[in-house]
Amino acid sequence: MLGLTNIFKYKATTLAYILISSILYLWFAYGLERTEALKLVLLYAALFVFAYQIIKSSGFYYRVLVFAAILFRLMFLFAIPNLSQDFFRFIWDGQMSLAGFNPYLTTPDYQMEMGMLSNFPNQVELHSGMGELSAMHFTNYPPLNQLCFILGNLFPGQSILSSVIGMRLLIIAADMGTLYFGKKLLEALKLPSNRIFWYILNPFIIIEFTGNLHFEGVMIFFLVWSFYLLYKQRWVWAAILLACSISVKLIPLMFLPLFFWWFVKKDEILAGVKRLIFFYSITMLTVILLFLPFFSMEFINNYSKTVGLWFGDFEFNASIYYIARAIGYSITGYNEIAIIAKILPVISVLIILGFSFFKNNNTIPKLTTAILIAFSCYLFLSTTVHPWYIGTLVMLCIFARYRYPLIWSVVIILSYLSYLGIGTEDKSENLWIIALEYLIVFSVFIWEVCLQKRIKI
Repeated sequence: MLGLTNIFKYKATTLAYILISSILYLWFAYGLERTEALKLVLLYAALFVFAYQIIKSSGFYYRVLVFAAILFRLMFLFAIPNLSQDFFRFIWDGQMSLAGFNPYLTTPDYQMEMGMLSNFPNQVELHSGMGELSAMHFTNYPPLNQLCFILGNLFPGQSILSSVIGMRLLIIAADMGTLYFGKKLLEALKLPSNRIFWYILNPFIIIEFTGNLHFEGVMIFFLVWSFYLLYKQRWVWAAILLACSISVKLIPLMFLPLFFWWFVKKDEILAGVKRLIFFYSITMLTVILLFLPFFSMEFINNYSKTVGLWFGDFEFNASIYYIARAIGYSITGYNEIAIIAKILPVISVLIILGFSFFKNNNTIPKLTTAILIAFSCYLFLSTTVHPWYIGTLVMLCIFARYRYPLIWSVVIILSYLSYLGIGTEDKSENLWIIALEYLIVFSVFIWEVCLQKRIKI
């Protein structure tokens, strides 16, 4: 109670900014339609302005900023996500598991053809809400993500909103865990602990994770916790938590080679290689154990095809890929995604291996910097970059010396305008808007990474 009293006795200016931001978040959560492009951009921009003012005017007073972080997330608690329909599939998968079915073995379309299930609330609404693309494909969400879907559906009530609230509470809890371990890790590294608030109070993070129910926030929580334990030399538990992160989203799998120099020291190469192999073995064994309840040969076939489909057959908010596609069109007259989508991942792998073996990632700042740049290059080369994908970059830059992910988190809103087909007659992606987004991002990236001109925040 005393702590809460101290908060309300704090600077009136900071509290005024928090109040205004709360109103804006309420407006965003309950008074915004995805098609209202101008309102979307103005609200988003205003939230960033006030987030900056809150952090700046507070003097990084910890309790005030934590209070604001929790308050802003609670503004979304009873809201149905308005920028993404993925949550319908999350609830569907959770209900499938609770009904006793393996969610990896059937598509929603197939299940609807088989008929209605008596113990499956809101089956018709969920199927229609997730959209045709999701309904016709097998699920691609790993097992710990499925557990989150199950737990969300266990929240009291039989409505879609009750499941949304359940999942939202899990994501909020994960963000608070990221705050806790992120702050402890920054302190251990002798870095300013207030950096964590550039992640926790970032409107992009609040909107995409708490608001739109994307579970990258849970993946990041396990990843930061793993980094903290790695720093403390408790690398067995670090491997287990890294496996948990992978089992929420598969993305951290590509980070594994980057741990090479953490374990392999130049004066004890053999012993280091043994530790590295043990670390990898624990990680992969944990991942396998988490997948085991869903295992079958049919599952392997369905899951591998679905993951390949999502990473290689779809196009959205890409950068270098769109340039390569345009070149392909000019030469052959066709969309050469089948060829380009095979070449670009090879380049990504080579970049990751280069950072793994030619950069001495033997400290947490060096390791997170290598992961940050390698993953950025992967996204630059991807055929699909959904907004929530860059949440990992925002977290990583807190421990590194680069700030371009913070700039990207501001301009990523342009991808939603492109998604709405703003400025195009056939509602397809507006490539001029995408070009503007990446012109800003690449300019800052080159300025910081290539020209070594750090942005000071």
